[in-house]
Amino acid sequence: MKQFSLKVLDLPLQDLMSQWPETIGVFAHHKMLCIGCLIGPFHTVIDACKEYGLDVDCFYRELSESISQSP
Repeated sequence: MKQFSLKVLDLPLQDLMSQWPETIGVFAHHKMLCIGCLIGPFHTVIDACKEYGLDVDCFYRELSESISQSP
């Protein structure tokens, strides 16, 4: 498995969710429409957090936790 680090903040959402499908639940929990969105190949986590008014650091921690808790 690829290592999850702060560099994921710059990854397009589509790539992030493809590499770590466990993160999809975090987007769903926040009722973000990023899953399957046509902008996914272009938007990053930072872009999505700005769009939804979420704190980037908190969201990153949630993404990171979802990865660490997966089997």
